[in-house]
Amino acid sequence: MKTNLKVLRKEKGLTQIALQMHTGIEQALLSKFENGERIPPTDTLIRLADFYEVSIDYILCRTNNPEINK
Repeated sequence: MKTNLKVLRKEKGLTQIALQMHTGIEQALLSKFENGERIPPTDTLIRLADFYEVSIDYILCRTNNPEINK
């Protein structure tokens, strides 16, 4: 999971601070999620998936396909 979160953020050209401004998720928590020190709670996973327009399974590295199943 930590790899996908960092890659998604960098693909958008965002710093952790900029991502915090867009999502309301504290920068310290974003850092812990990206470094694998903490796992985001469900509501945070939903917020990140919606922001990046990817599936939660992609964020959690359960699939290599970022597409959301509709």
